Amino acid sequence: MAYFDNAATTYPKPNEVYNFMDNFYRNNGGSAGRGDYALANNAKGIIEETRKLIQDLLHCPVKQVIFTPTATIALNMIIQGVIARGAKRIYISPFEHNAVTRVLHHFESLGQITVNELAVSNTLEYDLARIGYQFDSVQPDFVIVSHASNVIGLVAPVEDIFALAKEYGAVTLIDMAQTAGLVDLNVGLETVDYAVFAGHKTLFGPTGISGFLMNPTADLLPILFGGTGYDSANQNMPDSLPEKYEMGTLNIAGIAGLNAALKWIKKQTVERIYQEEEDRRQRLLQLLYDYDFLTVVGNVEGRQYVGIVSCLFDGISSDSAGSIFAERGISVRTGLQCAPKAHRFLGTYPAGTIRLSVNALTNEKDFEELKDALDDIETKL
Repeated sequence: MAYFDNAATTYPKPNEVYNFMDNFYRNNGGSAGRGDYALANNAKGIIEETRKLIQDLLHCPVKQVIFTPTATIALNMIIQGVIARGAKRIYISPFEHNAVTRVLHHFESLGQITVNELAVSNTLEYDLARIGYQFDSVQPDFVIVSHASNVIGLVAPVEDIFALAKEYGAVTLIDMAQTAGLVDLNVGLETVDYAVFAGHKTLFGPTGISGFLMNPTADLLPILFGGTGYDSANQNMPDSLPEKYEMGTLNIAGIAGLNAALKWIKKQTVERIYQEEEDRRQRLLQLLYDYDFLTVVGNVEGRQYVGIVSCLFDGISSDSAGSIFAERGISVRTGLQCAPKAHRFLGTYPAGTIRLSVNALTNEKDFEELKDALDDIETKL
């Protein structure tokens, strides 16, 4: 099997992740915050250490780390909480995931908000001058940007966009599901109010653990409620962080895996991981360009990307091409990739694309098997 679906979840994980999760779960069965015994304290210790590792990685020592089961839940908590505080005029990029757009569609259909799309040119350049004019025309309350598209891997200039947004007092949210631990970003900047991460993607951790970072002073209305192991007599959620937004038992085994992954990233360095992924992306592009029946979508020279490449299959609908690759042992993602707005922008809606995604651990065998499969497909066309 050749794995080219790392944008969905990275595979395989570093061996350190598998080993540490197995050892931790066998020897630390307690629930953090639910007792003073050794097992519970051990779990609490790994959770707090993992928060610190995330803060260090994203250069934000004073921002609070909130753990959630998925990035989708984190995005919902932030978006719904900000809207509940009165945000009405919302801007998004053309590349947002349904984890963002479906939430906004719900509130827009109720007439509570309006959603505007940030200006991006046909050459995939975020037009900062036009975005400034957009903000002049309709002042933003809330600006949401996916740091990298999960369809084509294009990286957005979030620092510049958020600097403009803050001139109008907007709340800002960056979705780093495809970039945390891969594209170095100073989340500690005052212009970044919220940043969401997905533990199982570019952070190389297990599924079931994600979260977000926030300014401790942010007035985010809770939308989920439950037990916290703290201030149990109070029927309101605690005001303290992170308890205000972390209800229920945390995925401690998942956090342990994320802990090991973060230490692996620190050892490798973000810069090295990004360069190795970029080298593999370039190799993937060169391979795909060798076949006349494939057309690469959204790759523009001079733009920054992560290791995601989308293409079209001549004469075959992209949403039905997955089986052709699967029969040959190649793992890819086909269709709309949960980002229909991106495909409308790219002109690939409704069938979508064939998406191949690499990371720093994509190996020679993966590329050899992909080439063999493409050669075989070519002979049968």
